[in-house]
Amino acid sequence: MSKETQERIDSQQLADALSTRYLSYAVSTIVSRALPDVRDGLKPVHRRILYSMLRQKLSPAAAFRKCATVVGDVLGHYHPHGDSSVYDAMVRLAQDFSVRYPLIDGQGNFGNIDGDPQAAYRYTESKMTDAAMLIMDGIDEDSVDMMPNFDGTTTEPVVMPGAFPNLLANGGMGIAVGMATNIPTHNVAEVCDALTMVVDRPDATTAQICKKLVGPDLPTGGVLIDDFDTIVKNYETGKGPFRIRARWEIEELERGGYQVVITEIPYGIIKSKLVEQIGEMIDAKKLPLVDDIVDESTTDVRIVITPKNRNVPADKMMAHLFAMTDLEYKFNMNFNVIDSNGAPRVMGIRDVLLEFIAHQKNVLLRRTRWRLGNIDRRLEILGGLLIVYLNLDRVIEIIRNEDDPKSVLMAEFDLTDVQVESILNTRLRALRKLEEMEIRREDTALRAEREKLVALLDSAEIQNAQIKAWFADIKKQFDKKTTLGRRRTTWATQTEEIVVNTDEFIEKEPLTIILSAMGWIRAARGHLDLNSLDLKFKEGDELKFAFHAMSTDKISLFGSSGRMFTLAANDLPSARGFGESVRMMADIGAEENIVRAFVLDTSARYLVVSRHGNGFIVSGENCVAQTRTGKQVMNVDDKNPATMCVTVTGDTVAISGSNDKLLIFPTSEIPEMIRGKGVILQKYNAERTYVLDIMFFNAVDGFGWTTGRGTTKLDDWKPWAGKRASQGHTIPVGFPRSGKFGK
Repeated sequence: MSKETQERIDSQQLADALSTRYLSYAVSTIVSRALPDVRDGLKPVHRRILYSMLRQKLSPAAAFRKCATVVGDVLGHYHPHGDSSVYDAMVRLAQDFSVRYPLIDGQGNFGNIDGDPQAAYRYTESKMTDAAMLIMDGIDEDSVDMMPNFDGTTTEPVVMPGAFPNLLANGGMGIAVGMATNIPTHNVAEVCDALTMVVDRPDATTAQICKKLVGPDLPTGGVLIDDFDTIVKNYETGKGPFRIRARWEIEELERGGYQVVITEIPYGIIKSKLVEQIGEMIDAKKLPLVDDIVDESTTDVRIVITPKNRNVPADKMMAHLFAMTDLEYKFNMNFNVIDSNGAPRVMGIRDVLLEFIAHQKNVLLRRTRWRLGNIDRRLEILGGLLIVYLNLDRVIEIIRNEDDPKSVLMAEFDLTDVQVESILNTRLRALRKLEEMEIRREDTALRAEREKLVALLDSAEIQNAQIKAWFADIKKQFDKKTTLGRRRTTWATQTEEIVVNTDEFIEKEPLTIILSAMGWIRAARGHLDLNSLDLKFKEGDELKFAFHAMSTDKISLFGSSGRMFTLAANDLPSARGFGESVRMMADIGAEENIVRAFVLDTSARYLVVSRHGNGFIVSGENCVAQTRTGKQVMNVDDKNPATMCVTVTGDTVAISGSNDKLLIFPTSEIPEMIRGKGVILQKYNAERTYVLDIMFFNAVDGFGWTTGRGTTKLDDWKPWAGKRASQGHTIPVGFPRSGKFGK
């Protein structure tokens, strides 16, 4: 390495180098790519597309031109990035389901609401819309700053000047470095009303603004169901969710039936995925009120939903769909924009309006000064021409005879260089009397216009009046009575939530629930004889539980982990096959043993018991699990797992242990808890000793057990009565060797 090369090496800390370069990248991404400008609502790529189309004269009255032409011009002159970034941005500006007021009029396949992609840019054509022209209105009148393009061969606007409130009208979304933006679309007529009010009352509150601007007006319509206070709060902070619901109507069918037709879906939802989501939930029996869904859409949205039966109320079915699917969607607004100083920040609606108004005042002043300059130059020329008409013969003589007529004219008539050049370039045919009169009329008109412009520059009131006139013209062009201007998203505050109990719409029928030792569950129609079940199981598997239930019941599974799992009986697979593994229906561990399966009675009470004799009573209400993971009821460990769950059916409890002892005590001695380890029911000295069986009975009915030979009753069970947590007494003569009560 040469000495000269070594001298050019700069030593720098890696952390400093990374932070500096990453900061530059972050700023570039935020300012030059992801966030829109509060003044024109455009990102640089959008601004460059529109400016390129303006230079190519692709106005609304022009013929369509291939999008490839526009993309090529934007890439070659303004946007040195990939062609897909430019074309994707063009496509979005042309999609009437993505932007509220399309800025590009597209011809060809520009994608659809089902999420299908657009055709390649060599097939599609485009030109600008009236809204796009309004955004650039006055751009050739020195209304905004121009900056060099990336290679210095031409210039491009820093910001667009037009009075069309594009940021609020068309919204925007983007993800930058460490921040994002998500701005909803609004109705232009309402935005113009809000702007007009803020021009007159800069200190207007957000609530006053929201009386003019009543929430978003989204391209796909829908119903806004937030209350006014929520809307005001969101716009005050610039952040917050809006709840948008699909619009639906009822179509009556023959024989008293009906179907629901969805005509508008929430903004940003892909229709095909929405239909697919609902279809999958119907197949999974998660929408018991819905029978079928069919997409009959053409150019308009038409999704037909059929209820399970005609007795299902439409409002309850839709309330359940709104709760379970994307037919109700939260649009999380985030007004993160580049302000007039070039800094990103989250702005409230009032600040957004004030920034836009300030930009329009600046544009108005610049256009006025530009026009004044043109008028002054024209008046200067007209003044010189009028001197010609007053001294026509002398002027002609000088031009014919003098070698340097320009200097002579300037000296003799005290003319400027601009005036003399205009005189020398005047054609002979313009030296008519009629032309002189025309010049005098033009001079008078220009001087009158100049006085008005000077007055405008000196008066804030006149400036405000002019800006309000611009807003009034835009409001008239996009009036709510027009097809494009009509409000699509309506505001319908939901005053009362509809509570949906899907169980009441489940057809009630008897079932026999069958659970195998390996955890395969199924439901057979009807109440089968449990003593003579003829069932087939997988090899190595066998019956573990079988009991009667109704299709409207909830089935509880109590696991050795102390968790309760809840399954809907109507969701269980039929008994034609081997059923389905409960471990696929609930998050039950592979090594976890199912202690008991039963029909849950929320009004009942259950005694849960662990291996070494701990237990407590839990109410049926506290046994309901809301999720697949179940509900932890009993705290256990590997050495002391849960082993029993017994329904409390009497005032006295009997417990037998592997220590060959029986203990009987009042049920009232067992505490009722929501969750815990429980108390000692029967005391065991050896660690290997454990509970064998538990049963409840009423003291007045007596105590006994059942075996294959029949039922045995003790005339006097008092010798085995004791206190809870005692060991009990040796089992009576004739008690089953299994230690089970034979229930």
